[in-house]
Amino acid sequence: MDLRQLGYFVAIAEELHFGRAAERLHMSQPPLSRTIRMMEEQLGAKLFARTNRRVALTAAGYALLRDARVILERVAEAEKNISHIAAGGVDSLEIGYLGAASFGDVMPPLLARFHRAWPNVRLMLRQMTTEGQMEALSQGRLDIGFARPPNPEMLPPGIAAYRVQREPLVLALSCDHPLAGSVQIEIAALKHEPFVIVARHISPGIHYKVYELCAHAGFTPRVVAEVHEITAILSLVVAGVGVAPVVAGIQRVGIAGLAFAEITDDRAFVDMLLVYREQEETPTVRNFLDLI
Repeated sequence: MDLRQLGYFVAIAEELHFGRAAERLHMSQPPLSRTIRMMEEQLGAKLFARTNRRVALTAAGYALLRDARVILERVAEAEKNISHIAAGGVDSLEIGYLGAASFGDVMPPLLARFHRAWPNVRLMLRQMTTEGQMEALSQGRLDIGFARPPNPEMLPPGIAAYRVQREPLVLALSCDHPLAGSVQIEIAALKHEPFVIVARHISPGIHYKVYELCAHAGFTPRVVAEVHEITAILSLVVAGVGVAPVVAGIQRVGIAGLAFAEITDDRAFVDMLLVYREQEETPTVRNFLDLI
């Protein structure tokens, strides 16, 4: 398949009418029909169910439409960016980050510092899981990321990491919890408590750290909820569903009914890593890495 074929296919899929699609594409209908038949032969699947009265997408057609739109959108975006830069416009920096990073002491000041040094670079921020960042970096859809892999050895080939922060973990609990008001809490004191934790694929660093801390204290955490978003974790804690070890920066979130306590264990920390491609040569990305 080529981009021209994908464009023809999307036009028909959106119009669900070969005649209207041909008019939209400023072409006659026969070559359009031949192109679709050729695509179906290449793919070994019918893309449209056609009768004298109607045209409908098949299951294969729906799947291709989803991917085709993404492909065409990315190509159009790439062409626009290159044309913009060639005309003297600004460059951009695609940045992935975990939700909790926006509350920390590192990412916001770094981005502000970079913006002051290179104000013409457009910062494109995308909240993504650690797993999603690794995939996007490997595929060239992301320039840098703020992520928490369990350890640097688990990075995909070609991806490098630089530790930008070692952040303490604190315990989040509801204000009416018996332990609320404690300045410090030992993990061993939570042996019989229900835990709310971040899902492994979202932030494996914190997920595994919770199990590590509990194992060192001699028990396995009783996890009652694995959550994808930090705000959802805090909401469940406030509701009394369980307690949650979270990064210290989360204390900046102003949610009523929430209390925090220091975890008295030297292992109670997680690293924030700046992740990027090892062989990165893009000037804008190199400038950011040099600033770090």
